[in-house]
Amino acid sequence: MMTVTIYHNPRCSKSRQTLALLIDNGIKPKIVEYLNRPPTQKELSRILRLLNLAPRDLMRKKESEYKSMGLDNLNLDDSSLIAAMISHPILMERPIVTTENNAAIGRPPENVLSII
Repeated sequence: MMTVTIYHNPRCSKSRQTLALLIDNGIKPKIVEYLNRPPTQKELSRILRLLNLAPRDLMRKKESEYKSMGLDNLNLDDSSLIAAMISHPILMERPIVTTENNAAIGRPPENVLSII
Protein backbone atom coordinates (compact mmCIF):
# COMPACT_ATOMS: atom_id res chain seq x y z
CA MET A 1 0.00 0.00 0.00
CA MET A 2 1.25 3.46 -0.92
CA THR A 3 2.27 5.74 1.94
CA VAL A 4 0.87 9.23 1.46
CA THR A 5 1.95 12.12 3.66
CA ILE A 6 0.43 15.59 3.74
CA TYR A 7 2.37 18.51 5.18
CA HIS A 8 -0.71 20.25 6.49
CA ASN A 9 -1.69 23.59 7.97
CA PRO A 10 -5.21 23.21 9.39
CA ARG A 11 -5.71 27.00 9.22
CA CYS A 12 -5.18 27.03 5.44
CA SER A 13 -8.27 26.46 3.28
CA LYS A 14 -6.27 24.89 0.42
CA SER A 15 -4.63 22.51 2.89
CA ARG A 16 -8.02 21.51 4.33
CA GLN A 17 -9.44 21.06 0.81
CA THR A 18 -6.47 18.92 -0.22
CA LEU A 19 -6.81 16.71 2.87
CA ALA A 20 -10.55 16.28 2.16
CA LEU A 21 -9.80 15.40 -1.47
CA LEU A 22 -7.33 12.70 -0.39
CA ILE A 23 -9.85 11.23 2.05
CA ASP A 24 -12.63 11.38 -0.58
CA ASN A 25 -10.34 9.34 -2.85
CA GLY A 26 -9.90 6.62 -0.23
CA ILE A 27 -6.47 7.79 0.94
CA LYS A 28 -5.76 7.92 4.66
CA PRO A 29 -2.65 10.10 4.68
CA LYS A 30 -0.11 10.56 7.42
CA ILE A 31 -0.77 14.13 8.54
CA VAL A 32 2.23 16.26 9.47
CA GLU A 33 1.27 19.63 10.91
CA TYR A 34 4.52 21.11 9.69
CA LEU A 35 4.18 24.38 11.62
CA ASN A 36 4.38 22.31 14.84
CA ARG A 37 6.84 19.73 13.49
CA PRO A 38 8.90 21.20 10.67
CA PRO A 39 10.63 18.80 8.30
CA THR A 40 14.24 17.95 8.97
CA GLN A 41 16.94 19.02 6.54
CA LYS A 42 16.90 15.50 5.08
CA GLU A 43 13.09 15.47 4.75
CA LEU A 44 12.95 18.91 3.15
CA SER A 45 15.76 18.03 0.72
CA ARG A 46 13.79 14.91 -0.29
CA ILE A 47 10.59 16.95 -0.76
CA LEU A 48 12.44 19.43 -2.97
CA ARG A 49 13.95 16.60 -5.02
CA LEU A 50 10.53 14.94 -5.47
CA LEU A 51 8.97 18.26 -6.47
CA ASN A 52 11.94 19.04 -8.72
CA LEU A 53 12.08 22.53 -7.22
CA ALA A 54 14.85 24.79 -6.02
CA PRO A 55 14.41 25.86 -2.38
CA ARG A 56 13.44 29.43 -3.30
CA ASP A 57 10.63 28.05 -5.51
CA LEU A 58 9.02 26.39 -2.47
CA MET A 59 9.05 29.59 -0.43
CA ARG A 60 6.05 31.80 0.25
CA LYS A 61 7.57 35.11 -0.77
CA LYS A 62 4.64 37.16 0.58
CA GLU A 63 5.22 36.03 4.18
CA SER A 64 6.65 38.86 6.29
CA GLU A 65 9.56 36.63 7.36
CA TYR A 66 10.74 36.35 3.75
CA LYS A 67 11.70 40.01 3.59
CA SER A 68 12.48 40.57 7.28
CA MET A 69 15.00 37.71 7.24
CA GLY A 70 16.61 39.03 4.05
CA LEU A 71 15.62 35.93 2.09
CA ASP A 72 14.98 38.07 -0.99
CA ASN A 73 18.78 38.28 -1.30
CA LEU A 74 19.43 36.29 -4.48
CA ASN A 75 23.00 35.56 -3.35
CA LEU A 76 21.82 33.21 -0.59
CA ASP A 77 22.68 29.58 -1.27
CA ASP A 78 20.24 26.67 -1.19
CA SER A 79 21.38 25.44 2.23
CA SER A 80 20.63 28.87 3.75
CA LEU A 81 17.13 28.85 2.25
CA ILE A 82 16.48 25.29 3.45
CA ALA A 83 17.66 26.23 6.95
CA ALA A 84 15.32 29.25 6.92
CA MET A 85 12.32 27.07 5.99
CA ILE A 86 13.15 24.59 8.75
CA SER A 87 13.47 27.30 11.39
CA HIS A 88 10.45 29.25 10.04
CA PRO A 89 8.18 26.65 8.40
CA ILE A 90 5.53 29.30 7.65
CA LEU A 91 7.81 30.10 4.71
CA MET A 92 7.01 26.77 3.02
CA GLU A 93 4.34 26.60 0.35
CA ARG A 94 1.43 24.42 1.43
CA PRO A 95 0.03 21.88 1.38
CA ILE A 96 2.62 19.40 0.16
CA VAL A 97 1.63 15.79 -0.47
CA THR A 98 4.30 13.11 -0.86
CA THR A 99 4.37 9.44 -1.76
CA GLU A 100 7.44 7.21 -1.92
CA ASN A 101 8.45 8.53 -5.34
CA ASN A 102 6.39 11.66 -6.02
CA ALA A 103 5.25 14.92 -4.51
CA ALA A 104 2.82 17.69 -5.40
CA ILE A 105 1.75 21.03 -3.99
CA GLY A 106 -2.01 21.22 -3.48
CA ARG A 107 -2.50 24.56 -5.22
CA PRO A 108 -5.04 23.86 -6.53
CA PRO A 109 -5.90 20.79 -4.44
CA GLU A 110 -6.52 18.73 -7.59
CA ASN A 111 -2.77 18.84 -8.33
CA VAL A 112 -2.27 15.98 -5.88
CA LEU A 113 -4.54 13.62 -7.82
CA SER A 114 -1.74 13.04 -10.34
CA ILE A 115 0.46 11.34 -7.72
CA ILE A 116 -2.02 9.14 -5.84
